[in-house]
Amino acid sequence: MIIVDRALQARAEAGNPVRVGMIGAGFMGRGIANQIINSVPGMELVAIFNRDVDKAMRAYREAGIDDAKAVQTVSGLEAAIAAGQYAVTDDAMLLCQATGIDALIEVTGAVEFGAHVVMKAIAHRKHVIMMNAELDGTIGPILKVYADRAGVILSACDGDQPGVQMNLYRFVKSIGLTPLVCGNIKGLQDPYRNPTTQAGFAQRWGQNPCMVTSFADGTKISFEQAIVANATGMQVAQRGMLGYYHDGHVDEMTNKYDLDQLKALGGIVDYAVGAKPGPGVYVFGTHDDPKQRHYLNLYKLGEGPLYSFYTPYHLCHFEVPLSVARAVLCQDPVMAPIAGAVVEVVTTAKIDLKAGETLDGIGEYMTYGQCENADVVRSQNLLPMGLAVGCRLKRDLPKDKVLTYDDVELPTGRLCDQLRAEQEAYFGIQPTAKSPVAVA
Repeated sequence: MIIVDRALQARAEAGNPVRVGMIGAGFMGRGIANQIINSVPGMELVAIFNRDVDKAMRAYREAGIDDAKAVQTVSGLEAAIAAGQYAVTDDAMLLCQATGIDALIEVTGAVEFGAHVVMKAIAHRKHVIMMNAELDGTIGPILKVYADRAGVILSACDGDQPGVQMNLYRFVKSIGLTPLVCGNIKGLQDPYRNPTTQAGFAQRWGQNPCMVTSFADGTKISFEQAIVANATGMQVAQRGMLGYYHDGHVDEMTNKYDLDQLKALGGIVDYAVGAKPGPGVYVFGTHDDPKQRHYLNLYKLGEGPLYSFYTPYHLCHFEVPLSVARAVLCQDPVMAPIAGAVVEVVTTAKIDLKAGETLDGIGEYMTYGQCENADVVRSQNLLPMGLAVGCRLKRDLPKDKVLTYDDVELPTGRLCDQLRAEQEAYFGIQPTAKSPVAVA
C-alpha cells in the first residue's frame, strides 16, 4: 500500500490512469465500481460486462455515472474508451479483446464462464485479477501457466480473506518466522444450509442467496483456503480442515495445534468458528532462534513455540483496486499458485442423491465442498466441486458421501474439464481411466 498509493498518484498526475474492465456487476461488482470511480486516483473503470446490461448500468449509476454507453463490438468499445466514455456490454469477450484496457477484474464466481473469460484475456495479454476463488481453486494452476507464457499477471485479490492471509503470511515470513498455519475466522459453519434457509440474510444485505449459502455451508471457505494452500505449499490436516470452534481470542488458539504435525505437513490451512476478532484472518508462525524468541516474548507475543499474528478485518471491494495496481504497476501478484494443486475442494452430498439427477451449482441444495489434500483427491478419483454443476448421477449416494468421477457423467464440451485435464497432465499427474483425458 505504501508503494501502490504513490504509484497511482503518479499515474493520476501524469494523466495516464490504469484502465480497468470488470466482468460482473453483482453485489461485489457494484462495490468495486463505486470504489474505483470515487476513491482511487490514477485508475479508471472504463467498461463493465454483465449479461443483463441494466445491472452494469446500475453499477455505474450507483457510483455517480449516468451516461455510460452500451456497446456491441470491439471497435465500439475501443472508440468509447478513446473518447473517455464509460461503456457497458453483454459480451464479456469485448473487454478481453479491446485495446485500451490494462487489466480485468473477474467477479463472477462462475467456473466454466470464468475459464473462457480468463483464457481470452490472457490470449490478449491482459492482467487478470480474480475475485473468483471457485475458478482459482479448480484450474488456477494451469491458468497461471498460460498467464506466465503470455507475460501477464494472474492474481487473486487483496481484501478478500485469502489475499489478506497471503499479505499476512508474507509479512510473517519477511520478519524471519516460519508460517505454519494460515487461518480464516468464520461466524457460522453448517454444511446443510441452502438458499431457502439463507434467503432472509441475503435479502437483508442485497446479496445472492446462493452466494450467501456457499459461505454458510463451508464451500466458499474451502475454496478460499485451497487457493491459500496452493500459493504457499501448505496442506490440510484432515479432510474438511480442523475447523476448531473457539469463542475466545484467536491468540488463545496456538496451543490447539501440534507443532511437529504442522512441520511435517509443511504448514496447514485451516479455519476457526466464533473466534475473535471476526471476521479476520490469522497466521501462526514459529522461530528457531532462541534469541529472537526472547524478543518476541518481550514484545508480548508469548513464549511460543507458535506466535499469533492476525488481521481483524477483511474489506473486500475496498482493496481490490490495490490488487490491480500491484499487478499493472509493480508486477506483484497478491496470490497465485506456485505449482500444481496442493489442496483441492471435493464435492460432498448435502442431501441423499438419486441416480439420474443433475447436480445443481455451488451454494445450492444438493452439494457442498470440503478441502482435501490433492494426492488423496487423485488417488481416490474424487470429483472437484468446481466441476460438479451439471453432472448427471449414475447411482444413488447418501448424504455426506464424497463424490468420485465414477459416480457421475460429465457434461460434454466444457472448457473447464479440458483445462482441468491439461492441468493434471502438465504437472505430471496421469489421469485415471475414469477421469477426463488430457488435451493438447
